[in-house]
Amino acid sequence: MTLPPVPRTVAVEPLTTKAFAPFGEVIEAGAAARHFSINDGYAERYHALAHVDIVGAGGHAIVSIFRAKPRVLPMAVERMERHPLGSQAFVALSPMPFMVVVAAPAEVLDLSAIRCFLASTGQGVNYARGTWHHPLIAIDGPGDFLVIDRGGPAVPGNCDEVVLAHGSLWINR
Repeated sequence: MTLPPVPRTVAVEPLTTKAFAPFGEVIEAGAAARHFSINDGYAERYHALAHVDIVGAGGHAIVSIFRAKPRVLPMAVERMERHPLGSQAFVALSPMPFMVVVAAPAEVLDLSAIRCFLASTGQGVNYARGTWHHPLIAIDGPGDFLVIDRGGPAVPGNCDEVVLAHGSLWINR
């Protein structure tokens, strides 16, 4: 499905737990996270930072690495996707910021509600099941990302996509 053009630029917001709550969870070892000492004091555990949500028979959590090529900004947002059968977490494995473009979980993407966040070094995101999001956006160089999401059968499917009209929506730093 292609949606008609409605040209606009989405403002970039800092990624905070409160601002991102409608879309999922921020993954970071911050002071607000529940944490405690383990391994005889040689490690600090930042506990249960995200909930892995897997729906449907035969679904199971999988861990992957995505190797992302950097995008050039300003960038046209041309595609949004959602995963109705499970959450999807992204954590950069190298110290690099990345962009997070999202809209609230819904059957139909609301173009007017798309938001853009800048994930700083040390932050990751866990998209809630059904959250609309742009594919991974590395910005300062190539990088590897640890991804935790749903594996197993995907009947009727675990990736819905919407193609936006070229040039209708832009992000910039």
